[in-house]
Amino acid sequence: MMHYSEQEWMKYVKNELDKDVREEYEDHLYSCDQCLEVYLMAVEVEEAELPVISNEVDFTNLVMAQIAETKKDKPQKQKIGKKKKSIYQSAFFHYSIAAAVTILLMTTGVFQSITQYAENVQNPNLQEQRTSLTEGLVDKTFAWMDSLEGKKKEVDK
Repeated sequence: MMHYSEQEWMKYVKNELDKDVREEYEDHLYSCDQCLEVYLMAVEVEEAELPVISNEVDFTNLVMAQIAETKKDKPQKQKIGKKKKSIYQSAFFHYSIAAAVTILLMTTGVFQSITQYAENVQNPNLQEQRTSLTEGLVDKTFAWMDSLEGKKKEVDK
């Protein structure tokens, strides 16, 4: 496995590398503990070089004041009443369309044909006609008796 040097990790920490190279370094960090340690040391070195904030409260107040000034500089939209919605965005329009389509389908008979189709599919007349158990036994008994009579006639001949 190839390892990167401390100078290369310093370039990474200082953001001096191209995007593709940075992604290679990041992928390498997932699999190499040795380079991860070198990277963490490079971060500590870079952190030590950062300036120290002497008064954090004043710094925070200064930043918040600058944010407030930028908000004042931006023109705010005046809300004058409620903005009207388009007729196509109103619930009444959608309910009206649904009611009109329902009435159209009812008058053309689409729902009627759907119910007739469902009845035809579920119609017991289309299903196989089954005989009752007793009728089947009687038919088999008569068939067996007929075959016995046929054998008896053949023996008599």
